[in-house]
Amino acid sequence: MREYHDTEWGVPLYDDQKLFEFLVLDGMQAGLSWATVLRKRPAFRAAFDEFDPEKIAAYDQKKINDLLHNPGIIRNRLKIESAIHNAQAFIKLSESVPFHEFLWSYMNGKPMINHWHSLDQLPAQTPLSQKLSKDLKNLEFRFVGPTIVYAFMQAAGLINDHLVSCFRHKEVIQEAR
Repeated sequence: MREYHDTEWGVPLYDDQKLFEFLVLDGMQAGLSWATVLRKRPAFRAAFDEFDPEKIAAYDQKKINDLLHNPGIIRNRLKIESAIHNAQAFIKLSESVPFHEFLWSYMNGKPMINHWHSLDQLPAQTPLSQKLSKDLKNLEFRFVGPTIVYAFMQAAGLINDHLVSCFRHKEVIQEAR
């Protein structure tokens, strides 16, 4: 968790495949701890072809069954099927606009920098995550409720929610420039 926090969480992402990975993993996390997802992340990368949307979009029933029997990942049929469906939605969206451009358009191209002083100030969702969630659902993405989307926005650096007392708060601001 510490390495993830210190090197990835909240750093602005512009790589479409990495953004897709974060979106899938945040969907997989629903109802579970992020620590569980991070522990299983290497197995997810192997099982899901390094989160290549083109490959995932083509998964068939045999591949779904293989994933459901893979003890290294979260074996929830709805979450696995949503990853496949989201890969298809991702590809369809990418035909008109790169995924990162779509996402960053909600932020006017730059991260939102919050100035929280304690963890109890962090919201579970915001009007912005509600709007992005609704728009993703309209584009046929699944497992993208406003709470999942807010966690995704934090992880992908669209929002800097490091506490102001955290050394990463200022570092992430600098990295974003």
